[in-house]
Amino acid sequence: MLSLFFDTLIILFVVVDPIGLAPIFAAITHGGTREYRRRMALRGTFIAAVILFAFVLGGASLLRVLGIGMPAFQIAGGLLLFLVALDMVFVRQSGIRSTTEREQREAELKADVSVFPLAFPLIAGPGALTTVLLMAGKHAQQTAGTVVVLLVVPVVLLSALIALLQAEHIMRVMGETGANVITRLLGVVLAALAVQYALDGLRAAFN
Repeated sequence: MLSLFFDTLIILFVVVDPIGLAPIFAAITHGGTREYRRRMALRGTFIAAVILFAFVLGGASLLRVLGIGMPAFQIAGGLLLFLVALDMVFVRQSGIRSTTEREQREAELKADVSVFPLAFPLIAGPGALTTVLLMAGKHAQQTAGTVVVLLVVPVVLLSALIALLQAEHIMRVMGETGANVITRLLGVVLAALAVQYALDGLRAAFN
């Protein structure tokens, strides 16, 4: 159980990438007051929590309704997470783990960015949703497995909230280059984990 907790924690932390969120959040809330940024960070994190918890609790049922076997989802999830990892390594925005340029321009014109783009796709994006659905589905027969995933989500979201609240400070200390270096390193780790997911799915499919 402890191993599952740390495995899930590492994967979800890498996918959400709290440090990488800081410069994006600073950009979409540029010109806002400290109270405005605090309100957006709190509300966006709360909404992301609701989305992720819904996927954790309903993930296995969703797979069953759609007729998707766990091996197939492991392979697909591994491939998607690998694409997320590539975005992180090359520090590019493809719309998988962040907003597109057009979406960011739209966000800058909105008074409330908590739902879009903060909660989705920046925090609870396709990569994060795939991760919790994958972990919850993989351990659907183990109550402890679901409990572990439910414990990991608030830990990661708390780290994301801290990063958002301290976004200006992080940018002053690390700068965009420093944040990108950390994002690249986490991307390499995620790439290896994604490949392992796909291999596990292939192994289960042919056994």
